[in-house]
Amino acid sequence: MEDKLKIRLTAAEMASLWTQYMNDTASICALTHFLEKLEDEEVRPVIEFALQATKTNISFLQNLFQKEDFPIPVGFNEQDVNPTAPKLFSDSFVLMYLRNMSILGMAASSLAIGVVTRTDVVGFHKSVLDASVRLQELSKEVMLNQGIYLRPPYISVPDKVDFIEKQRFLAGFFGGKRVLTGIEITHLFINVQTNSIGKALMVGFAQVAQKQDVKQYLLRGKQIAQKHIDLFSDVLRKEDLPAPMTWDASVSDSTTKVFSDKLIMYHVTAMIAAGIGNYGTAMAASPRRDIAMNYASIIPEISLYAEDGANIMIKHGWLEEPPQADDRNQLVKG
Repeated sequence: MEDKLKIRLTAAEMASLWTQYMNDTASICALTHFLEKLEDEEVRPVIEFALQATKTNISFLQNLFQKEDFPIPVGFNEQDVNPTAPKLFSDSFVLMYLRNMSILGMAASSLAIGVVTRTDVVGFHKSVLDASVRLQELSKEVMLNQGIYLRPPYISVPDKVDFIEKQRFLAGFFGGKRVLTGIEITHLFINVQTNSIGKALMVGFAQVAQKQDVKQYLLRGKQIAQKHIDLFSDVLRKEDLPAPMTWDASVSDSTTKVFSDKLIMYHVTAMIAAGIGNYGTAMAASPRRDIAMNYASIIPEISLYAEDGANIMIKHGWLEEPPQADDRNQLVKG
């Protein structure tokens, strides 16, 4: 007899839990290396907090998967990282990286809370959100103390409340362009910053990757990231606004294998997915036509890059299959 009190996992719950498990097993590998090669003791509590939060998530997820007879994903493990390999990224970059990961964690867990239903799953994503907020606070505090935190540009406080009266507010190709809104500035700033982080990661990953097709893919990604940095920075500079610094100098000259190519490709494709989401949000929030068109023009480029990455992962047997709907046609065929 069916247990009326046992509530099945929905597709949204399966997807969010599976994705969290994959991301957390990948994060443990990166954090383990960062902690092993740490030089700045002020950064230690930040990495330790992130590592402990990630391990707590993994423990919860494994127990839940077992109770639900849900196959525990392979994800990533100690075979995907060499903690004792030479330092690949500076401690300052690690701080910036962790802060960016906390932003992605807040966005993902907030979305999950909005679509999951079961009490235990809601509670889990709330705990992930709390940890992401705390990681944001910890990393920001250290960066402020060290003078490396980059604030978005300042603009003047408006003199009065006003309303848009002319279509010129939307213009961007012909005639005079209006100045940027605060929202447009914010998205341009964030997208320069995330591409700068992504570019530095790809440079470091390319140095330690083993397979030639992975190396070439990462170098291509570096060029795309630089192109997008230049595009967004140019818009800011034309408005006499500063663009964020790049992190190119934060990568060491080590070529010793630190992470498996499988982990590197997963990390890069996850970053690309986040980037596509950022561009879509920025396009919707940018009324000036030329800026919106910039985002619209580069989304297909980065989407194709993501597809090529998936093909490399499939080729080498690295792409783990997420939960899917039942194939009714196949079930009928038997």
